[in-house]
Amino acid sequence: MKTVQMTLDEDLVEAVDRVSKELHTSRSAFTRQALREALARYSIEQMERRHRQGYEKHPVAGNEFSIWEEEQAWGNEKR
Repeated sequence: MKTVQMTLDEDLVEAVDRVSKELHTSRSAFTRQALREALARYSIEQMERRHRQGYEKHPVAGNEFSIWEEEQAWGNEKR
């Protein structure tokens, strides 16, 4: 692990300390988890952005998926 120095607003430090105490963890552990979650969220947002851009460049054709309609099984069909 690497030690880093950060500047945070006083109210943010107080909130982190309060929640860390409730969770029986350290400020550092809480912050590491929060940063991991923020990075995962960012990664998902970027993936979704790329998907949106792809569909904007190449929209789905009206009948593109119609070939699969017969393959759909919803569980309430009578045979």
